Amino acid sequence: MLNIYRDTWSLDPAICPCDIHFTEFLEDKQIRDSAIFHFGTGAHHVVGIQVAESGRNNVVLGITASVGEYESYTRLVVGNPRVGQYYKAFFGDIYQLDARLLPRFDIVTLFHLCEFRTVANDDYGALTDLALAKLLIERIRPGGYILFYSNSMAADRASVVIRELREGSGIERCPDFKSLQIYQVRAAS
Repeated sequence: MLNIYRDTWSLDPAICPCDIHFTEFLEDKQIRDSAIFHFGTGAHHVVGIQVAESGRNNVVLGITASVGEYESYTRLVVGNPRVGQYYKAFFGDIYQLDARLLPRFDIVTLFHLCEFRTVANDDYGALTDLALAKLLIERIRPGGYILFYSNSMAADRASVVIRELREGSGIERCPDFKSLQIYQVRAAS
């Protein structure tokens, strides 16, 4: 059986401000015309809504393993098709991604790395957290960014993966932005 998130996540900035901090990062850096991959949409879909309303022509592809979050996305874009023009979300296990189906991105968020993968994913040959992160880094354009959430409920496990990525995947640490750890993919030399 597919390993899914059986709940939905409503916005609670006191507990998990990463999506809000990410939209503030986009604003602060004046990011424009960028393709963004976002792991964990939340039932609030704040990243997709803010990107659509920003007027900076960014687009977001989000993934959720929560049926409730996907249903809230469907209601959102049916009621507000303009959001759907800039924000697409799909339902699935992120650990089943296949690079052949992914476009190139300018920014990837992995705020929930190591939070949800369990041995249940092993039953169907799902990627590990490290393999997932490497796959997504390979889809980031040179000079693009990958972001992690410092206060993730799996920050200790994610830090091990991030350390391995820094040693072998061509990413460099940039200054943090609020609760977010920012890494940049080295430009080709």
